[in-house]
Amino acid sequence: MRQIDHFISGGAGASATRFGDIMDPNNGGVQARVALGDAAVLERAVQAASAAQPAWAATNPQRRARVMFEFKRLVEANMDDLAHMLSSEHGKVIADSKGDIQRGLEVIEFCCGIPHVMKGEYSQGAGPGIDVYSMRQPIGIGAGITPFNFPGMIPLWMCGPAIATGNAFIIKPSERDPSVPVRLAELFIEAGLPEGICQVVHGDKEMVDAILDHPAIGAVSFVGSSDIAHYVYNRGVANGKRVQAMGGAKNHGIVMPDADLDQVVNDLAGAAFGSAGERCMALPVVVPVGEETAERLKAKLIPAIEALRVGVSTDAQAHYGPVVTAQHKAKVEGWIQTCVDEGGELIVDGRGFKLQGHEEGFFIGPTLFDHVTTDMESYKEEIFGPVLQIVRAANFEEALALPSKHQYGNGVAIFTRNGHAAREFAARVNVGMVGINVPIPVPVAYHSFGGWKRSAFGDTNQHGMEGVKFWTKVKTITQRWPDGSPDGGNAFVIPTMG
Repeated sequence: MRQIDHFISGGAGASATRFGDIMDPNNGGVQARVALGDAAVLERAVQAASAAQPAWAATNPQRRARVMFEFKRLVEANMDDLAHMLSSEHGKVIADSKGDIQRGLEVIEFCCGIPHVMKGEYSQGAGPGIDVYSMRQPIGIGAGITPFNFPGMIPLWMCGPAIATGNAFIIKPSERDPSVPVRLAELFIEAGLPEGICQVVHGDKEMVDAILDHPAIGAVSFVGSSDIAHYVYNRGVANGKRVQAMGGAKNHGIVMPDADLDQVVNDLAGAAFGSAGERCMALPVVVPVGEETAERLKAKLIPAIEALRVGVSTDAQAHYGPVVTAQHKAKVEGWIQTCVDEGGELIVDGRGFKLQGHEEGFFIGPTLFDHVTTDMESYKEEIFGPVLQIVRAANFEEALALPSKHQYGNGVAIFTRNGHAAREFAARVNVGMVGINVPIPVPVAYHSFGGWKRSAFGDTNQHGMEGVKFWTKVKTITQRWPDGSPDGGNAFVIPTMG
């Protein structure tokens, strides 16, 4: 059986004593196994990183950018293989896997301009004969703990800015679909990155804790559920690390009475059910404003949802594929039953879906609820599956309050033709990322990604200039070059620029 090993210092890591199963979500079978590491494995990676990082940091930014350019070319050349590898372990359809990788590559494109964004500030003549300037320097060694739902994009979001700014980087991917991060690390070496600068270690909580506790790792980036994000943030900060920890979401889509409902339904189909709903930027809650809007929207949603095609990840006609594991399938179906028990009106039931020839696959059909209320646990918590809930609002203010008061604050969207309503909503909603007639408002790579409330812990967002700031520290220099003649000043008084 195929085995996925650690990738340390340009090659496979130490022999493992523990392994995890990698499933094929399309047929329910075990397709490979992954080595599960511990603190000793991490120590090997840290030692390799410590040896390689000083020379990489001393490499001028333009040469580091050339590695990024070549890496981008290699990923594009290997896109088909990477996408099939990703789909085979995750279950998302091939087109979605390519989008996963392409979104990560857009951050790499931003990193190709690292010489420009690494420039510091300079003030000439800040005082008598005194100049002040600043420089950005790398943290040293960083680590990324990445989730199963974007095994291409999120490692690239993290490692691109970290490596481009002169750090060594250690990826701990999800043990459910670890092959793509390893292949990306291999392509980095092929692109000219020195061994030890990008490494991959596999593991479960034991490896996560080892990363959070290791004194040589200066910064940790995490994406996953909110409870674990909170744990990662607290433990990492307690150990003196810089930490950004992105958590869960319950994104709302507000539908105003003047919205183009045909476009809204098309957008909702992709945003709620694409990738089987396994996205932190999915849109699992739709909020029609007014009863008439709700009835018209539901009438259009039902046939659109019933027309969705669920298939294996290699089916080019499928809208989405299976969820990642049998355990996750059971969890999502449990939430569907919970919503029924809480009084939600089940309009389309995706439970019990079987795909002919793949009866053991982890498939869930699209599911639609109406008359969901804010006191339901199924509304409060993240379902992370192909389930869309309708929560009706009487007016704009009530619709605005729903995402603003929710425990999660990752993303939100409003659908309207009214510019004033859109502007008012964007300014007032208590959520980190807002889409206006855009159902999945993931910012472009030269902006930054990050939610509010229990969707994010830490003060710095992913990628863009926020990412550059996270992976670097600022050093400020105040300099004077005396001409040799004493100025009669008092050396015991704190210097001022007056």
